[in-house]
Amino acid sequence: MRIQSLPTQLVNQIAAGEVVERPSSVVKELVENCFDAGATQITIDIEQGGIRIIKIRDNGCGIYKEDLPLALSRHATSKIASLQDLEHVSSMGFRGEALPSISSVAKLTLISRTSNEECAWKVSADGSETDFDPQPDPHPAGTTIDVRDLFYNTPARRKFLKTEKTEFSHIENLIKKMALSRFDIGFTLNHNLREVINLKPVASDNDKEKRIASIFGSAFIENSIKIDFEASGLQLLGWVGLPTFSRSQQDMQFFYVNGRLIKDRLVTHAVKQAYQDVLFHGRHPVYVLYLTLDPALVDVNAHPAKLEVRFREGRLVHDFLYRALHRSLADIRPGDQDANSTKIEEFTPIQPNREELSSPLKNRSYGSKAFPLVQSSLPMHVAEEIQAYASLYPKQENNSEKDLNQSIESADQQEHPLGYAIAHLHSIFILSETKKGIVLVDAHAAHERVSYERLKEQYHAGNIPNQPLLLPLKIQVSSAEADLTEQEQDYFTGLGFEINRSGPETIVLRATPALLGRENMDVLIKDILADLVTHGMSQRALEKSNEVLGTMACHGAVRAKRKLTIDEMNALLRDMEKTERIGQCNHGRPTWIELSTSDLDKFFLRGQ
Repeated sequence: MRIQSLPTQLVNQIAAGEVVERPSSVVKELVENCFDAGATQITIDIEQGGIRIIKIRDNGCGIYKEDLPLALSRHATSKIASLQDLEHVSSMGFRGEALPSISSVAKLTLISRTSNEECAWKVSADGSETDFDPQPDPHPAGTTIDVRDLFYNTPARRKFLKTEKTEFSHIENLIKKMALSRFDIGFTLNHNLREVINLKPVASDNDKEKRIASIFGSAFIENSIKIDFEASGLQLLGWVGLPTFSRSQQDMQFFYVNGRLIKDRLVTHAVKQAYQDVLFHGRHPVYVLYLTLDPALVDVNAHPAKLEVRFREGRLVHDFLYRALHRSLADIRPGDQDANSTKIEEFTPIQPNREELSSPLKNRSYGSKAFPLVQSSLPMHVAEEIQAYASLYPKQENNSEKDLNQSIESADQQEHPLGYAIAHLHSIFILSETKKGIVLVDAHAAHERVSYERLKEQYHAGNIPNQPLLLPLKIQVSSAEADLTEQEQDYFTGLGFEINRSGPETIVLRATPALLGRENMDVLIKDILADLVTHGMSQRALEKSNEVLGTMACHGAVRAKRKLTIDEMNALLRDMEKTERIGQCNHGRPTWIELSTSDLDKFFLRGQ
């Protein structure tokens, strides 16, 4: 077959294969156009899951009569005009292919009116980009796009659509996500003439939280912390769920870059690292986060449906996200806010198995600061902490009542968020009384977190000690990985490695972090290099180190069936109030819960 030009309609149908996957894809493209038009109210009418009718109305700026044929033509847009504009895209759309692509696989009618025109104008399209004949129409200022019989002329693609219920659920979930990207816009979604979503425009933080609660549920707001972090020209706002408020699926993870909903591996990896040693095995965090940065630093033209972006400074963005979330989670202390405690009616108990409890989760790293190769000792004394608790006061026989009276007297003098211990239940749980109610603490889990954080602080406070290898280890890598090893010398030195290039595809490992001991260094180094290629950074070495520290803390923590005195329990409570991430142990299990006096009243029907 000779080379020939394809018909315009066929070209648009090929483009539609990338842009229009299902009815929700059409809704996404059209609603984003409403955003760019400056609309404050968007109404979406759906029939038969979007297969029969998709009708979207807005009160935006509208389209001039003379521009209507261009709006339905391929590669015509008002968003950009030059390459420089493409490198600084701040609008949702910019390619100028959504409307012609949709019109090539459906019956599309466009009605629009600007504020200074006497009437609206209506035009229909079939993807051929010909025979446009605008007709007057009594339409208010704004735009309405009516899409009917999706894929009517491509029956093979229509067969791939699911049931009406399934297709509408995709549209409903999409509108919820888009409603969280623009709080200043009202959304109404109707399906088969029945109202499903009705959200008013909001401005205050309280009203924003109400909109989030209407989509995520009120439990999310009650069990989340607000993020507001800014550095290096980047700003991160939003809400992240507490580690105890997690999900078995990744269905409540919304991330927006300059108002655009995206799914990005770099972002997912950074969030995962921030939750590394506070989230229970197999659980996923919940969050709604908004990253704002210079449009020149992000490429939004990296995916046909614009669901993925590329950051020009990937390592900077990854480090910023990780540190912002890590710091916010670490700063939570008992008493900071009501959400710090796990409420019994909202927490779903997780049944751990023995393997999960005996294998601590790997912890996140502390960055890539370079440290000189100096051997130093590691002051890790875990078991002594138990003796320290016991030696706070001299041991006395039958002194429980005396200790309890002293505790109550001390409570009158000073208030603490976790209160004062009054009993050690089953030699496992500490029962503490506060002014608001009672607190139950898992002594082993709490002491494990306290010990773990102290060990990490000691280990990372000074130079990371390294151990020279008796026989240097040669590692075969690709030439690109060998080049990367040379470029990241400071990074490897900061982790405690001494590593050099000895050939085009060979590197030599001469010293390793002393704490790693018998780790398979060949595999570890290759994994680190793979992370550097994919994410721009790696935390595997420090994760391994922290895994050892976590095991030491677990084995050194106070064991069940060891009876603690009142003073020992109070000393542990005070340490908990000063420790980062104290809400969970190293395995992600909760360390304490609180019952308020009102909760207790409800149990016994008091005041009802």
